[in-house]
Amino acid sequence: MSTDEPETKRFTLAEAQRLLPRVRTVTEAAVAEAEELSTVVQRLPASDPARAEAVDALEAVVAAWTQRVRGMGLEVKGLWLVDFDNGDGYYCWQHPESAVLHFHGYDEGFAGRMKIV
Repeated sequence: MSTDEPETKRFTLAEAQRLLPRVRTVTEAAVAEAEELSTVVQRLPASDPARAEAVDALEAVVAAWTQRVRGMGLEVKGLWLVDFDNGDGYYCWQHPESAVLHFHGYDEGFAGRMKIV
């Protein structure tokens, strides 16, 4: 049985740290594009058709980012929030953090993040 979703990969902390620059590059580009579109959306009245087009473009940016990150074998858990499955839980990164600095179990989620010592 085939799916469109890539299989989630398991990462050591070292592997997660090595992949992070690529994740950050993809994320920073998407964030910049999303911020520009968000500014356009905020300036336009709800009745302006250009506003709806900008909203659609903004949603497309987030969808493309999600697809690229998932294509790396990672899990997207929220806007600009990425988890690296390690077999016991997740190494967790959120833009604009400089490194993979947190871990949480499968059931704890973002609220249960603990700093990696």
